[in-house]
Amino acid sequence: MNPADSLIEYPSRFPIKVMGAHVEGFVEAIARVALQFDPGFDASTIEQRPSKAGNYLGLTITITATSREQLDELYRTLSTHPMVKVVL
Repeated sequence: MNPADSLIEYPSRFPIKVMGAHVEGFVEAIARVALQFDPGFDASTIEQRPSKAGNYLGLTITITATSREQLDELYRTLSTHPMVKVVL
């Protein structure tokens, strides 16, 4: 894809919502993935929202997106992670 055709201007801050079971290690696992794609990622900025019953945890991670390829690969990695149910 031609960068001029992108709706996103790079680099930019880009929020990604990730949902998974509310289990020990989920937040840390997602932080490790984010760090693979954004070495400057700060895990203390992760927003957490438990589900009503507390069985699931919604996270918002905000990374510095540098390219469409980076975002595509990050979405693929998160979507195939065994602890992740949904990525938006």
